[in-house]
Amino acid sequence: MIIRTDRDGFVHPRSSEITPRHAYLGRRQWLAGLAAAGVAWASRDAWAQASPTRPGKLAALPGKMSTVPGATTVEKPTSYEDATSYNNFYEFGTDKSDPLQYAGTLKTRPWTVEVEGLVNKPGRFDLDALLKLAPMEERLYRLRCVEGWSMVLPWQGYSLAELIKRVEPQGSAKYVEFVTLADRQQMPGLRANVLEWPYVEGLRLDEAQHPLTLLAFGLYGEVLPNQNGAPVRLVVPWKYGFKSGKSLVKIRFVEKEPRTSWNLAAPQEYGFFSNVNPQVAHPRWSQATERRIGEGGGLFAKRRPTLMFNGYEAQVGQLYAGMDLRKFY
Repeated sequence: MIIRTDRDGFVHPRSSEITPRHAYLGRRQWLAGLAAAGVAWASRDAWAQASPTRPGKLAALPGKMSTVPGATTVEKPTSYEDATSYNNFYEFGTDKSDPLQYAGTLKTRPWTVEVEGLVNKPGRFDLDALLKLAPMEERLYRLRCVEGWSMVLPWQGYSLAELIKRVEPQGSAKYVEFVTLADRQQMPGLRANVLEWPYVEGLRLDEAQHPLTLLAFGLYGEVLPNQNGAPVRLVVPWKYGFKSGKSLVKIRFVEKEPRTSWNLAAPQEYGFFSNVNPQVAHPRWSQATERRIGEGGGLFAKRRPTLMFNGYEAQVGQLYAGMDLRKFY
């Protein structure tokens, strides 16, 4: 910045010509308000453009647009067809097409989720009670699979923290364990010895309480399709997809780190935290890039750089301050 002096021929204005400080500050606040409104309208317009229409396949489950920071990426959503036909749900088979083919056997009513362990108010919640526990929101989250592919999906649900605060965790509760349905009559994939059943996942309590951690009941404005984890599942957008347990039947609050399914099956490949970290390679492939499902090209599609914490670093990075993320992978 150059400041001119009297020697440069600059003439100081008279005091009557100077804008009063209160008017100047008021104008700044007015301009700031306009800018904030512009950002809000731009975000709303971008959301409206990105938000997919309801497919009309299942019962409607609308939700208001979430105001949780980071919950509404404006990236183009993955198509309903791709999102419901390319899935990992080993209880119905290990091929990506198996869940769509075989998950029709899953009966989602009646359904209950039991909350137990180190809480003051344990209990058994039926699906209707869970649906009414908090207002339903729509959130457009990135999903990153450890196998190297990704999607952008519009979920309906609410922060898991809403349930957590109602059951009142005790001071000794440090972790939350999630147990999914394991019914051989409904789930043909259980006959394979791929994993120990039931499927178990876990989070630290502070991770579970983070507002981005979602208890999801819907997808694309409708109830969850069976192959996507009906009737209720977890969605933790900054972690690899296998951390988000499907078809939940039990939530348990515990003091020690839970032994999770993939960590038990292959501890050298799947750590407890499993945060999306492009700097830490899977032992058999790089995690630096990803293939977005639906962009064409199949396995030879153009790859995009993977973002730290799947793009949610600003929201969740503080949870891991001081941790060696290569050690705690």
